[in-house]
Formats: sequence, C-alpha cells, structure tokens
Amino acid sequence: MANSPVDVQYADDCDADASRLPNAASIRQWVRSALTFAGASGSVSIRVMGDDEMKSLNGEFRGKPGTTNVLSFPSGEPPGNSGFLGDIAICAPVVLREALAQDKSCEAHFAHLVIHGVLHLLGYDHGSEAEALVMEGKEVEILARMGVDDPYAERRDHG
Repeated sequence: MANSPVDVQYADDCDADASRLPNAASIRQWVRSALTFAGASGSVSIRVMGDDEMKSLNGEFRGKPGTTNVLSFPSGEPPGNSGFLGDIAICAPVVLREALAQDKSCEAHFAHLVIHGVLHLLGYDHGSEAEALVMEGKEVEILARMGVDDPYAERRDHG
C-alpha cells in the first residue's frame, strides 16, 4: 500500500500563486495515507488545475455550470486489485479561496480535498446523510492521524 504510485500534474494555467500550492511529495503522502487507512492500494493520478479547466470538466461530466473544488473519476476497477483507481482533479483557485474564507491553512484544505477525492475513488460517497457521516468520519480520522484539524468541526458546532 505504501508504494502505490501517484502521478501529480500541475496545469500551466492553474491560476494560483505557486508558493501556496502543496508540493507533489505532500500530495503523494496524502493519497498514500488515505489508501493505507482504507486498506486499499492502487495508482492514482491527480491534476491541480485552474478555474477554466475545472469549469469544463464540471460541465462535461456533472452537467453543472461553474467550477468546483475537487472531482473524482473512478476507473471502475475494484479498489483492492492494486490497479489504476482513477483520476482526481483539484481546482487550485477554488481551494485557495475556500481556505481563506474558512480560515484554514491552504495545506490543510488541500490535504482534506485530496483525501476526499481518494475516498470517492474507493467508492465512498456523500449523496445521503448516512453516507456523508461515514465518509466524513473517515476523512476526519485520516486527517487527525496527519495532525490536521477536523474540517467539519465548525459546521457541527454551529449546525
């Protein structure tokens, strides 16, 4: 599991200050942490991109206008087969704006969304309240093991 290959790509036009983006080694570690926690293995491809590319993906694959923070594209292969699990697209400008608005570190928010994306590749979802509770619980536990605060704490405290 620890040696699961992770391909990290940065789009030339990711519309963000490169100094605020996580490095590829950090992204690889976050993916491996999520896979290890889930008892899964397999390779993953992650692309950090700008608003325009994410808008295009969001429109084409989800039928939604505008951009979003993260999209996952599972390969359809069973997660336990050690093959290719899928692709994750992360929109750097959205993540950076959200981190600022939510008073979170950019690194912590990127880590959360990478883990969120990996869990989607492994079949987790948040379409129902019950599914969301399971998926969010796993995200919180993985992040806690990495020393990252619960990203949902404020929502639970005020919701």
